[in-house]
Amino acid sequence: MGRATAKAPMEKPSALKSPLFKLLVDDLDKSSRHVALDLGGVSTEMLSLLGGYRCCVEIADLVRNDGLEQLNADQEQNSRLAAAESLLPAHRVGDPVDLVYCWDLLNYLKPHAISALMAAISSRAHPECRAHALIVYSERTMPDRPGRWIPVANGVLIDQAVPSPAITEAPRYSPEFLGRIMGGVAIEHARLLANGMQEFVFRLGR
Repeated sequence: MGRATAKAPMEKPSALKSPLFKLLVDDLDKSSRHVALDLGGVSTEMLSLLGGYRCCVEIADLVRNDGLEQLNADQEQNSRLAAAESLLPAHRVGDPVDLVYCWDLLNYLKPHAISALMAAISSRAHPECRAHALIVYSERTMPDRPGRWIPVANGVLIDQAVPSPAITEAPRYSPEFLGRIMGGVAIEHARLLANGMQEFVFRLGR
């Protein structure tokens, strides 16, 4: 993805209504235990939200751990898969992942990196595992760093990342392209949001 300089970064609303994020939370069964994998950084708000649903939350924090750079590096497929596995929390046999929160991180990964990451996640996913993601779709550019999305009441998300003056070209992945590079996983829901992003829920289990 190349640098862009001709256009200011798209403005982010202070609060983003995220109906599919709310749907995933509302679908959680309080009588069952769940395992959630958060690819972003840890937040007390997210831990508090999921803690009310008997969720074990695993944090990958791909931004802080230089995971995006490692995954985007040009290397053989087996090396990419090994890199993806190393960036995820240790796999506990018999304790599959039920939910994956990708936030806007997929926008900052090359197609081969997304394929490797989703293959690593799918190998530890429950058959009913679902993943949530925000994809820049309407805008041609985006901030050069991912957001830091924090849940508040009623499915609203707030980006608490420090605004970046630099922008980069948005890959604008289409639903069809995402389905192919993610190993044919099913797109369960898709919504166009007020800020021009598409919100997705993917079915990862196999």
